[in-house]
Amino acid sequence: MDLEFELRDDFIPLCDLLKYCGVTETGGMAKHLIAEGLVLVDGEVELRKTCKIRSGQVVSGDGFEIHVN
Repeated sequence: MDLEFELRDDFIPLCDLLKYCGVTETGGMAKHLIAEGLVLVDGEVELRKTCKIRSGQVVSGDGFEIHVN
């Protein structure tokens, strides 16, 4: 799943991005996925659930890649 996400503010918390893009069904599931070390931000494992994702970053994991604009 290759997605584009258009930011409306300066940033979006990582767990919210995963939920909004349909990677997970709930915010709780997104937090669990992050805590397990299964989410990468710009190619590096990210363990902070509310990491600020800004324009130009790429969030990826097993079966998904989200380009934030």
